[in-house]
Amino acid sequence: MVASSDAQPLKADSFGRIDLLRDAQGTPFVRRDLRHVPWWLRLPAWWLALREARALRFVAGLPDVPQLLRWDGRVLDRSYLDGAALYQRPPRGDAAWFRDAHRLLQQLHRRGIAHNDLAKEANWLVLADGRPAVVDFQLAVHGHPRARWLRLLAREDLRHLLKHKRTYCPEALTPIERRLLRRHSWLRSAWFATGKPVYRVLTRRILRWEDNEGQGPKP
Repeated sequence: MVASSDAQPLKADSFGRIDLLRDAQGTPFVRRDLRHVPWWLRLPAWWLALREARALRFVAGLPDVPQLLRWDGRVLDRSYLDGAALYQRPPRGDAAWFRDAHRLLQQLHRRGIAHNDLAKEANWLVLADGRPAVVDFQLAVHGHPRARWLRLLAREDLRHLLKHKRTYCPEALTPIERRLLRRHSWLRSAWFATGKPVYRVLTRRILRWEDNEGQGPKP
């Protein structure tokens, strides 16, 4: 893909740089560039980008998710979605937005994709026309939609969406949704007991990076 040299930085961390560029026709697209990653992080950065590329292939043609344009092992290009992160343009009181977001999740899950990172508000977009969109598939997994483990991950995706709904549109929560929010899966309990402490040590002490729920490094 031909890109102009006038790149607009969107995000940079230890696992790569994300820029907004335009192709020869002036169409915007997003590039995840691994070429500047430190040598000792190249393998995990490549692994995360590979997961994203694989997930995007499974959602090809699905509206309101990025479309894979290029992946060569060093650069991942995906289509640009014109919108703002959930925390930048919160859909307060907008029950329709959350209904549409639920439908989008169902479409992802029917294709066998569990996103696995929807607690971060930066991974939910409110598009220019008000529709929801989902980005950043680095931690997504693929499997048979009816597999027990994938259904468990899909339920966690839904719980994260309902947490955002509880924050921005609590009056629209149904009794079933409230019960789902109160029920914690063994997967969540295991993550908080084992995975999250390791994650915090890795990101905060080793990489000196504070995730801040998707809102970027803290100053």
